[in-house]
Amino acid sequence: MQRVPSRMQVFLLAVLVIVFLSTTCRAKGQTSNKPGDWAELASFHYGINADITYGVFNNTPVHLDVWENHAAKGPVPTLVYIHGGGWVFGAKGGAPNLFLPYVARGWNIVNVEYRMAPSGTAPAAVQDSRCALRWVYNNAATYHFDLNRIVLTGHSAGGHLALITGMLPADTDLDSACPVESTSPPLKVAAIVNWYGITDVDDLLGGPDRKTYAIEWVGGANNHEIAKEVSPLTYVRSGLPPIISIHGDQDSTVPYSQAVRLQQALDHAGVKNKLVTIPGGSHGGYSDEQTLRAFHEIWDFLDGVLPGGSSVAR
Repeated sequence: MQRVPSRMQVFLLAVLVIVFLSTTCRAKGQTSNKPGDWAELASFHYGINADITYGVFNNTPVHLDVWENHAAKGPVPTLVYIHGGGWVFGAKGGAPNLFLPYVARGWNIVNVEYRMAPSGTAPAAVQDSRCALRWVYNNAATYHFDLNRIVLTGHSAGGHLALITGMLPADTDLDSACPVESTSPPLKVAAIVNWYGITDVDDLLGGPDRKTYAIEWVGGANNHEIAKEVSPLTYVRSGLPPIISIHGDQDSTVPYSQAVRLQQALDHAGVKNKLVTIPGGSHGGYSDEQTLRAFHEIWDFLDGVLPGGSSVAR
């Protein structure tokens, strides 16, 4: 079911974009009312299609929101955003401020919710995220998603889900929750932007990096088989989409070593990738300067790997 956006949702979008532009300009030492800033913003006209049901699993419906740029000419580069929260809390409603830089550039956004522990233990969130990506493919013509420029991203557990959603090979058991037609194309994304996501779930079940959120999600400290099945590092191989990771080297929630190990494995497999280290950075909460630097790296990376770059035709 699709719900028409309320005036409050439209107002919220306007406020969020204004706040983002204001923050960006302050960080650059500029005033927030430069004509170029507002002219850029005025050229985008968004509609918010909220709480679209993309699947029902174990009698639990899961939803996504589509932020659609109505002013774009032709298919639009599309960000699939997956929220964080250690697979045990969080909601897509708190995500918009984290993907505003893409809105400011005119991208379409698909903001995904998924089942979380304890009602949805592993691999539920992975299955849901794969089904959300399948929904994007199935509805590309309706919302003008550019299937050649689909980018997955998320923060923390969302970074993990973005990684594994884009790295899974076709026809694994983790895809069994989604009905697929014989003529359906294989799921493929153009790039993955990983913000301090978990890359090795099994590593978090014990030892010095033990994390209770991981144990709760996989259903126990001894569930090593499922932990490895849902770990992005398990699926590193040649032919993967380009991956850029952003991670603070003082992160105590998701160890920085996980990002380093992913980079090393991707390098060994010959996969284009980049690790952007935030010196002294913890689990998010970066300064304006650090965040702007990260997005500068992201835009450079995406411009180098997306066909036609990251720009939107207007």
